[in-house]
Amino acid sequence: QVRLVESGGGLVQPGGSLRLSCAASGSTEPALSMGWYRQAPGKQRELVARILSEDKTMYTPAVKGRFTISRDIARNTVSLQMNSLKPEDTAVYLCNARSRSGRDDWGQGTQVTVSS
Repeated sequence: QVRLVESGGGLVQPGGSLRLSCAASGSTEPALSMGWYRQAPGKQRELVARILSEDKTMYTPAVKGRFTISRDIARNTVSLQMNSLKPEDTAVYLCNARSRSGRDDWGQGTQVTVSS
């Protein structure tokens, strides 16, 4: 059973920064890819960023240039550096790990609120 634990959420003013981290445990091998999703009230869950390796990343257009995803395969962690935050970035951010067999595992989520 893979366990994902997120940390780093909170309240920040528009234009500020936050760094989210996610630690994975319980897997016998590293996930094929890891990513961050977010879900705002009344909206569907959406992919924010995904990383396969250092040179293979993808971002949703709304965050490209502001967010950076990184991964430490040895430590089985994934991070999301979020800069120039906007009120529309407010959501619960969830960590995802996708195994080589295609199984998705999820964290509980961490709240990010961007407000003045």
